[in-house]
Amino acid sequence: MAEQLIVKNLPFIKVLPAWAQELSYKYCSKTANLYLLSGNIRDFLPHKMKEGEFNFAKIQDYVSEVLFGNRDIIVFYDRSSGVSFCKPEMKRDYLAKMKQLSPKATPGNLLSRNPVRALTQLERYFYANITLSKRIVLIIDYSETVVPNTDISRYTDEDRYCLVTLNRWANDPIFTQGDVSIILLTENLADLNPTIVRSPSAIKVNIPIPDEKVRESFLYYLDRSGKLLLQGSLTIPEFAGITSGLNLVNLNQLSAESYQEDREISLEYLKEKKKQIIEAEAVGLLEFIESEHDLSAISGHDFVKKRFRSAARAIRESRFDVLPMGYLIAGPVGTGKSFMVTAFTGEIGIPIVKFRNFRSKWQGVTESNLEKILNILKAMAPVGVMIDEADAFLGDRNQDGDSGTSNRIFAQIASFMGNTEYRGKIIWFLITCRPDLLPIDLKRQGRAEEHLALFYPETIDEKEDLFSTLVKKLQLRMQKTNVAELFRRYKYEFSGADLESVLIRAKFLSAMNNHVFVTKGDLEETILDFMPPAYPHEIELQNLVAVLECTSREMVPRRFREMSRDKLVNEIKQLKVLLHERE
Repeated sequence: MAEQLIVKNLPFIKVLPAWAQELSYKYCSKTANLYLLSGNIRDFLPHKMKEGEFNFAKIQDYVSEVLFGNRDIIVFYDRSSGVSFCKPEMKRDYLAKMKQLSPKATPGNLLSRNPVRALTQLERYFYANITLSKRIVLIIDYSETVVPNTDISRYTDEDRYCLVTLNRWANDPIFTQGDVSIILLTENLADLNPTIVRSPSAIKVNIPIPDEKVRESFLYYLDRSGKLLLQGSLTIPEFAGITSGLNLVNLNQLSAESYQEDREISLEYLKEKKKQIIEAEAVGLLEFIESEHDLSAISGHDFVKKRFRSAARAIRESRFDVLPMGYLIAGPVGTGKSFMVTAFTGEIGIPIVKFRNFRSKWQGVTESNLEKILNILKAMAPVGVMIDEADAFLGDRNQDGDSGTSNRIFAQIASFMGNTEYRGKIIWFLITCRPDLLPIDLKRQGRAEEHLALFYPETIDEKEDLFSTLVKKLQLRMQKTNVAELFRRYKYEFSGADLESVLIRAKFLSAMNNHVFVTKGDLEETILDFMPPAYPHEIELQNLVAVLECTSREMVPRRFREMSRDKLVNEIKQLKVLLHERE
């Protein structure tokens, strides 16, 4: 980031990654001296030496060697290692000069792990060198342990000293004009004190998870070392394409493990390892959704299946621009909403992940978890994101009782969902049986744009089709039975989940009776005994609110098609009063 690298040698800047270029330009503007580097900071960072060739380094080496060229004064600090320097001569100069300034100071105090001692001594050293026109860089790693994101009332005197010192340095014109730069390293900005993060004098730079081109270059680098064992049918470009969401350390680990096991990396091995690594990187906050079925395993819901098949075709043809930002999938319980989305994964050939509970009672942890998840999603693109029970999971802007955490989380998710940069690359699936409880912010155009709804089967033909689909799914051996006649005889309304439960019970009864097949008698006895859960008002309310959300008349069951919107709204209000719900 020296001026000679930026001004006199422009080709060098052209080969820096975007985040490093941003950091370089901000540095050369001389308007700030505090930089917050977050994101993929524990990875190997690529430096493009020339076309087709990359050099890879860790963050400290990258900043000191690639950006600053190991010149002048480069200092490292973290709570474990204390104060250290880029080169031995820098350390010798520091100890000698500080011995002059503080004759009684020992190397232990000057290189202390204690942040108060370390920052105090370094500040004296920086002021002593500013007049010598030397460029000074201090890199503080694990900075969240120095200025953590917690309530200021819980700060110790040591924490307060560090917070005030870093803020003072960030606003000290002598540091800015004197070429003293402070770089704080943290994986998640949400882990840092918000006063630092929100400061207008702090420059925030995010290091992304590497893209396909960088992964491919790194894999060629591993291949030249002879430690990349690929199955004959798997090529390096294919390897790079499949591993979206993994960083270079992950790829190195994957390669090393297969080399030690003397096992070639196959497509199946790679997909399983990717799943394990991303779930581990997400610390259990994301779950891969895998399905053995495609949309042909779904009975009925022809309109919804048609829409999903069209979306799958657009994805395969890389027509991301025509895809909705997300889907709202509504309908009463037991209609197979989640199964519909998982079956969609069998059509599109891209991964789908499910949000798990990322909320924590500890301040700052929830925001940190979400930041980590969103960074992983950006790196995995194209990817689908399924949020089940979305009305309860996502909350809204007006939640109380947690110091504003839920409001901030909601705003962050809503903003991310609405970022058109990710249209077709990150596809959201919000699943709920109560779409009326989902805030308008999330289901408006530009977020969950396409509203689809699933309903219980109505006609005998629809019920027969559902029956046949479930028999196939459950791999039942059935005695030939007139199913239509059974459905005419037993006329209660049931969901797919109800019918699946009936079939599983009939299979159990057949086994207890030592029957080779599920007989007509087993099935009829089970149906006579089966009592579906009785909550008709709740089901009717779920039906009506789903109808209200439908964006196509073709999806709406016949019995609701002639109802006016006003009548729908009035019936919904009456049911809510009956169920003692607040409007």
